[in-house]
Amino acid sequence: MTKYKTLKNTGESRKDIKNSVFLGYAEPINGEIEAIKFIEKIKNHHKDADHNISAYIIKNSNELTVKYDDDGEPAGSSGKPVYKVMDLKSIQNAVVVVSRYFGGIKLGFGGLTRAYRETAIEAIENAGITNICNRTQLKVRFDYSCIKEVKPLIEQYGKIDEEHYFDVVELITDINEELTNDFVQKLKSLTKDKVIIQYL
Repeated sequence: MTKYKTLKNTGESRKDIKNSVFLGYAEPINGEIEAIKFIEKIKNHHKDADHNISAYIIKNSNELTVKYDDDGEPAGSSGKPVYKVMDLKSIQNAVVVVSRYFGGIKLGFGGLTRAYRETAIEAIENAGITNICNRTQLKVRFDYSCIKEVKPLIEQYGKIDEEHYFDVVELITDINEELTNDFVQKLKSLTKDKVIIQYL
């Protein structure tokens, strides 16, 4: 089962709208301290910007933290639309900052909202979205004769964390939880049931 969606990497974007420049930054994070540090980093980098608006969503266990800041822009015109983008894409444990250099032409409330939203969308798309899934760790032991078939099977359902070669092959695997039963059945079939499987 997918636990949540978050960003794969850091993403950046730039929009030039009626002489104003909007610079977007999106970053995956693990907690509120990381979110605050990232916002401060961007603010320091763009000290001369007219506004550095931000939004983040963090979910740990059953606790949800949502914050957004208009940083001097008209209330509700910037931080909230960026948060809404994240919410609509079901992204958690992520922060977005958009820096604006005012170009002398007022955009109006709707224009501002659209500019911040589009800059945020592009930064998020450039970062990429990934699914974080519950994982099952298994130790599997089998004969050397099966290794060429077993390794690709593991890569199909997850990944190999550790490899040990004794009188038999021993692999520590990290498998997508919802696919574990299917993986175990295929592994038993592939090795003609000559496999020892231990849940870690």
